[in-house]
Amino acid sequence: MEQHVKRIQDKVQQLLKKHSLLQKEAEKATKENAALKEKLSEQTRHTEELEQKLAAYKMATGSLGEADKKELEKKMNQYIREIDRCIAMLAE
Repeated sequence: MEQHVKRIQDKVQQLLKKHSLLQKEAEKATKENAALKEKLSEQTRHTEELEQKLAAYKMATGSLGEADKKELEKKMNQYIREIDRCIAMLAE
């Protein structure tokens, strides 16, 4: 009977150690996931900035194609609407 109790206690200890290890690994994975999400967000922002700079360069050099001109006009209209909306909110 004592041997069975001892064996059960040993297994419980092993399980507790394994549980603790798995918790630490899960915390590490969660932190790594958050860091990767932040890095992805930064990369996305950087890509958007580069796309805007490229569009400005093309516009300045006059090398915009018809599709690019339409896309630029669409974005400018979006910006204008957003500015108008902000002005209206400030006027309230």
